Amino acid sequence: MTHSMEGVLDTAEKISSMEIRGAGYIGRAAVEALRDFALRLDTSSLEEFNAETRRAAEILLKTRPTAVSLSNAIKMVMRYRGEDTESALRSLVTNANDFVERSLKAVEQIGMIGSHRIRDGDTILTHCNSMAALSIIETSHRAGKDIKVIATESRPRYQGRLTVKMLDQMGIKTELIVDSAVRSVINEVDVVVVGADVITVNGSLVNKIGTAQIALCAHEARTSFMVAAETYKFSPDTIMGELVPIEMRSSQEVYPDMPEMVNVTVRNPAFDVTPHQYIDIICTEAGAIPPEMSYVIIKEKLGWDLEES
Repeated sequence: MTHSMEGVLDTAEKISSMEIRGAGYIGRAAVEALRDFALRLDTSSLEEFNAETRRAAEILLKTRPTAVSLSNAIKMVMRYRGEDTESALRSLVTNANDFVERSLKAVEQIGMIGSHRIRDGDTILTHCNSMAALSIIETSHRAGKDIKVIATESRPRYQGRLTVKMLDQMGIKTELIVDSAVRSVINEVDVVVVGADVITVNGSLVNKIGTAQIALCAHEARTSFMVAAETYKFSPDTIMGELVPIEMRSSQEVYPDMPEMVNVTVRNPAFDVTPHQYIDIICTEAGAIPPEMSYVIIKEKLGWDLEES
C-alpha cells in the first residue's frame, strides 16, 4: 500500500528552500509534518506503520544536514512505542505535541534567563534571525530597559531584514548594518546576542555564516558574547566524535545573475564554527551555562540519544 507523502514532501521542500527557516521553526515544522502524516496513515499493520513513518522521517532529515534541531526533533518523535498501530500512533502524536510545546516554552524561558544579563542602556548586536535571541531582547525591552539593537543584514539570505522588521514591531530602536561593518561598530556594543544551529560537546557554536567573525571582533573588543540555544540544539553525535557537517548552498544565493566565467566559482557555506573560547555564556531553558558545561546538557537533557549513538 502506498501512502501520500504530499504533506511531508511539501514541508521538506519549504525547509530545503528556506521558506521555513530558523532552527526552532524547522524542528517544529518537521515534527508537525511527521505527526500529520502518521495521522493520515490508513493501515492496521504495525510493521507498515513503522516502515512508512521511517520513510517520512528520512525525507525530512535530508533537508538541512547541519540543523541538529531537525535531527533531534525527529528522533524524539520516532522514539514512539506501541504494540499495535493504535498505541504506536498515540505515542508518536504525544511525542510530537510534547516537542512543539517544549520548543515554544523554551524560547520564552531563554528570554527570561538571558534578559537578566542585559542592562539598562545596553546596545546589543545580533546576527541572522533567531527567535531565542530575539526573545532575550524583547523580554529586556518589556522589562522597561532602555536598549538599542544593531542588526546585521546576514547575507546572502538577508535574514537580518526579517529581524529588524520584528524589532520595529516590538518598538525597539534598531540600526541595520552590512555584515562587514561589524568591526566598525563593535566598540559601541555592550553585548552580542546570537542564536544557535548546533552546540557541540566542547561548547563550540555552529551558526549562520559570519557569526565566527563577529565573535572574533567581540573577543578583541572585550565585548560580551552570549548565545541563546534551546537544549535540543546541542549535538549528542559530537560526544561520539562526529563532526558537524557544514551545509553548502547554491551559488545563486550569492550571485543570482552570474555570467559565464571560466576561472570563477562561488563557495556558499551556510554556517561557520565559533570556538568556545570566544563565547561567554550560553542561555538555555535549563539555565545560563559556560560553554564548557555543554557536555552536561547533552548527557542530562539528551542522554537518550547517547544510547542510540
